[in-house]
Amino acid sequence: MLSLLNIRHIMSPLDLSTDELDRMMQLAMDMEKRPDVYAHACDGLKLATLFYEPSTRTRLSFESAMLNMGGSVLGFSSADSSSAAKGESVADTIRVVSLFADIAAIRHPKEGAPMVAASVSGIPVINGGDGGHQHPTQTLGDLLTIRSLKGRLENLTVGICGDLKFGRTVHSLISALIRYPNIRFILISPEELRVPSYVKDNVLEANNIPYQEVIRLEEALPELDILYMTRVQRERFFNEDDYVRMKDFYILDADKMLLAPRDMFVLHPLPRVNEISVEVDRDPRAAYFRQVHCGMFMRMALMFTLLERKVQEC
Repeated sequence: MLSLLNIRHIMSPLDLSTDELDRMMQLAMDMEKRPDVYAHACDGLKLATLFYEPSTRTRLSFESAMLNMGGSVLGFSSADSSSAAKGESVADTIRVVSLFADIAAIRHPKEGAPMVAASVSGIPVINGGDGGHQHPTQTLGDLLTIRSLKGRLENLTVGICGDLKFGRTVHSLISALIRYPNIRFILISPEELRVPSYVKDNVLEANNIPYQEVIRLEEALPELDILYMTRVQRERFFNEDDYVRMKDFYILDADKMLLAPRDMFVLHPLPRVNEISVEVDRDPRAAYFRQVHCGMFMRMALMFTLLERKVQEC
């Protein structure tokens, strides 16, 4: 996405072409392999993390990514600790922050809020998650994880399990993966938490992507190359009773893993609650902590690219 000031922002994984994604993944892998080469790539630059709702992994991942490149970080970790508590708009906040920082990552509970910020920002803005809409940097880390584990991003059967209605990571991942050849989805959820019709109609069916919807996880496991587990998100429910009824609908444990292929890998955007038993952590197919690491390197690569940095190699 380009703003009126011709500054590039990232609101969705689709803001990057598949060629750009490939180059960014190559860059991220090089950053992991040769951290010293990039240790001063952002010397003197500042990242603003504007997080209007709680986050551990995403916020700290962005901050670690910038610190790893020699930059510095400022920002806030909740709306209550910012002028949003006084009624300041997102647009005014980013106008002010643009005077202090060189790039910003924004997480907001309202869908579209980062795009509003980007429309008036004087610095690049990265969507760190907006409501149930998009979470592009999580998706970038997901793609790198899958590629590093499977060696490819095509010819995959991907099972996505849990909260497919409100899960922004789910919607972003589906939109990103359909651009690769021979992708098939098995969507595993209770009827109440199925993928929204606009995703099925405008993304899957509009692009002739094969998919099926099932309720039982056990039914899908033998067919999968990747299992992407998600939690049922309390913060997206208006009714506590509905949340309690749904929260333990799926629990992946060691017995269920016996049904899965030996080369299937389990991903999860975290945090997990009960949906993956801790006994699964010992399974070599458990890749969700590797996924966190990949996310940090992809955020490094993304900021490096948006800030148009270069490294001087000896």
